[in-house]
Amino acid sequence: MSTKLKAALLGASGYTGADLLRLGVLHPQLEFTALTANTHAGKPLGAVFPHLDGLGLPQLQQTDDMNWDEFDVVFCGLPHATSQAIIAEIVENHDRPRIIDMSADYRLRDPDSYQKWYGNKHIAPHLQQKAAYGLSEHYRDEIKEARIIACPGCYPTAALLALIPLAKANVVDSADIVIDAKSGVSGAGRGLKQNTLFAEAGESLSPYAVASHRHSAELDQEISLAAGQDVVVGFTPHLIPMSRGELVTCHLKLAEGHTATDVRERLKASYDNEPFVQILEEGVFPSTNMVRGSNLCKINVFEDRIPGRVIVIATLDNLVKGSAGQAIQNFNIAFGLEETTGLQQVALFP
Repeated sequence: MSTKLKAALLGASGYTGADLLRLGVLHPQLEFTALTANTHAGKPLGAVFPHLDGLGLPQLQQTDDMNWDEFDVVFCGLPHATSQAIIAEIVENHDRPRIIDMSADYRLRDPDSYQKWYGNKHIAPHLQQKAAYGLSEHYRDEIKEARIIACPGCYPTAALLALIPLAKANVVDSADIVIDAKSGVSGAGRGLKQNTLFAEAGESLSPYAVASHRHSAELDQEISLAAGQDVVVGFTPHLIPMSRGELVTCHLKLAEGHTATDVRERLKASYDNEPFVQILEEGVFPSTNMVRGSNLCKINVFEDRIPGRVIVIATLDNLVKGSAGQAIQNFNIAFGLEETTGLQQVALFP
C-alpha cells in the first residue's frame, strides 16, 4: 500500500488519544489529518500535550466541523455515550470511513446490558450488528469485515487474553472465576477527580466500583461466549499510585481431571504464534515494568496451594495494549496490513 490512509481522531485531548498519536505518527501507512477536542478547539496540539509538539499534526477542531467523507478511518477516543450519535451519523450517512471506537458504546452485544451498566439507553442498537468486539487475537475475522470495531476495555483485554482459551477448552470451571485487578491512575481518564489527585492516590492502594464495575459486563459476555454457558465473573478493580500499567490476578478452579500444566499448555498453544501475547517461563512473575509503553501482554500460570486451583496473572499497559495500541492493531487487521506495523516498541525500563 503506497498511499497513506487518512485518519481522524475524536477526543485528541485525552490520555488514550495522546497515546494513539504517539504511536500513530510513526505508522508508515497512517496519516492523521484531523483531530478534535471541543474544549480546546483552535489550539495547536502542543498546547495540550507538549510532548507531541513539532510532529506536524493538525490543529485541534470542533467535531461539528468534520467532513467525514475525507477519511478512511475514524478513531474515537471519546467518553462512553458521547460516541454513539457521532458514530451513527457517520455509518448511516457516509460510506467511506471505518470506525475504531475506544469507548464502551459498541462493546456490549445486548442493548439492555448497555442500559443496565451505563445508565442510559443506547440510541443506535441497530448498528450493533455492524460492530465487532475488537479483542484482536480472538476476533480477527470479524474485525477484518466490520464497519465498527469496538475496542475492549483495558481490564477485559488483560483478563480475557488469559481466560478465553481456558474457558473454550474447559480446563477451568467457568462458574468459579475471581479476578483481582489493579491499574494506574491514567485508567480513570484525564478529567479532574478527587480520588486521582496526587495527595489522594499517591502512596495509597484502594479498591473502587466493588462488585459494580462496568467492565464486568464485557467479562461476563465474552467468557460466557467462550464457555458456551452463562457466566458471572467475580471482578474487583484497584487504583494503584502510578501513571500507567495494569495487572490482573485470576483465581480459578480447575476443571475435573485437569492440572496447572494443562492450563499453561493451553495458553502456550493459543499464543505461541502471537506477536503481542507472551507466556512467560515457569516461575517468572509478570510485572507492569515488563510491558510499560508497549503493545505486549505477558501472562503466567501458577499452581495454587489450594488443591484443584490455579492462579493466572496477566499484565499490560492500559493505554497501549489496553486501548490505543490495540486500536492500531485492529486498524492493521481491518486494512490488511502486517499486524505489527507501527507497534514494535520495546517496553520502557526503568
